[in-house]
Amino acid sequence: MPLATGTKAPDFTLGSTSGRDFTLYKDMKNKPCVLYFYPKDFSVGCTNEACSFRDTFEVFKELNITIIGISRDTLESHAKFKKTLALPFDLLADNGGKVCELYDTQLPFVPMFTKRTTYLLDKDHTILAMYQNIFSSKKHIKAMVENVTAPAARKAL
Repeated sequence: MPLATGTKAPDFTLGSTSGRDFTLYKDMKNKPCVLYFYPKDFSVGCTNEACSFRDTFEVFKELNITIIGISRDTLESHAKFKKTLALPFDLLADNGGKVCELYDTQLPFVPMFTKRTTYLLDKDHTILAMYQNIFSSKKHIKAMVENVTAPAARKAL
């Protein structure tokens, strides 16, 4: 079961395509963000999801919301994925799956598989919204856009 809205998102540190480690509480201090967990670079669903976030990037940028993609792939794979798709946001490598476990995005019977899960965090790292759907990658973006453009969410961000 994914983390509940209204709870504090766990802090973590992972390698990033920016070339430096990313620490949630430090790098997103007083900044809202979207954390989206996905199964695999270059798979059809994950490519569609990344491209959809890329194509709606301006919506999030206008609201000063950082988008961060996380999977168990290596930084090398992430760098190729980011470059190939011209992604304007960073990807984080959770090689050991510890952050996927913290955010409850692993299938219980297939621990190496990450469930497609998206979290919207406010500037204090509280979960404002969550969407989980393994098969429908584009619905994640639609759900997040609806959440960030809602009047109540704008106040909370």
